[in-house]
Amino acid sequence: MAALEARGIEVDADDFSADVEGINEMRDGIPVLTRVRVRYRLQVPADKRDAAERALARHVEKCPTARTLEGAVEIEAEADWG
Repeated sequence: MAALEARGIEVDADDFSADVEGINEMRDGIPVLTRVRVRYRLQVPADKRDAAERALARHVEKCPTARTLEGAVEIEAEADWG
């Protein structure tokens, strides 16, 4: 939410949620996390939508967890805008 706030987009906690799915692949008989899909649900004013989409586009490069997993786990982020 900090990326949205930095762009002047105030988001109430009730207007923000995320579903996260981890995908494992078997490697040498061991399940290994290889991909994480994040789908945000946001209520964003129509006049702030472009700014919110720009924030989402930079999510992976600015997210501390994504940066930690970089090179080992693919991170996908998308949003349903309200």
